Amino acid sequence: MNASPAHDGAQLPLFPGEPWHLRGALCVSLWRIRPRDLPRWPLPHRARPLVTAGRATLLTFWADYRPPGVLAYRELLLLLVVRRRGRVRGTVVAAWVDNERSRTGGRALWGIPKHSGEVCFETARLSLRPTAAPVTRACLTVEGAVAARGAWREVIPLPGRPALRARLLQQRPAGPGDVPLRLSGRVALARARFGAGPDTPLAFLAPHRPRLTVTVRDLRFSVGEPSARVRASPSRRSRGSAVA
Repeated sequence: MNASPAHDGAQLPLFPGEPWHLRGALCVSLWRIRPRDLPRWPLPHRARPLVTAGRATLLTFWADYRPPGVLAYRELLLLLVVRRRGRVRGTVVAAWVDNERSRTGGRALWGIPKHSGEVCFETARLSLRPTAAPVTRACLTVEGAVAARGAWREVIPLPGRPALRARLLQQRPAGPGDVPLRLSGRVALARARFGAGPDTPLAFLAPHRPRLTVTVRDLRFSVGEPSARVRASPSRRSRGSAVA
């Protein structure tokens, strides 16, 4: 375990050093939104939203991380696809977690703007048909107000166990930097609904609907680099980069 440095004379909560090896499940939705309808999030230096056909691409992640991962917590995360110096990356523009160690560690290690929130999940079988998939419902509460609700059901399981390597682009004190990701799991196409509360950070999503949703079960997810690689040269870190 690593401890973050003292801040204003107080010791911040302990958090694991990178990489974080997480287990659990995801619900990932893809949105296509006009840039003028997006909040003015601070982006890494010289990064701009990648706009195609007049729309930017946003991904939302409902995440339920469980033991035996290095941390157990729940999260709603927003990722914007950006372009910087000819490279396409994903940048986390906002996230809400129910775990202080995840919030502090995400900010300190990678510059991920994590905030505190209460994230709840509930799964129930609503159909009498034995083959019908259960429905999962999620809710994010921020400062006592419901900021977002989601619901999804798997409809088409995909074969195999796909694996993905990607890199985030996040703004750090020393400048923009890549954050490597590695994940694998059992993927299914899903049907999903998403609702956002008024006067909340997610209100901009209320008029929109996700274009595509997938779920990932039996997730194995690693974020960050071992300490020996953190000090590698920028050219070495950029090899094999992919869209997050």
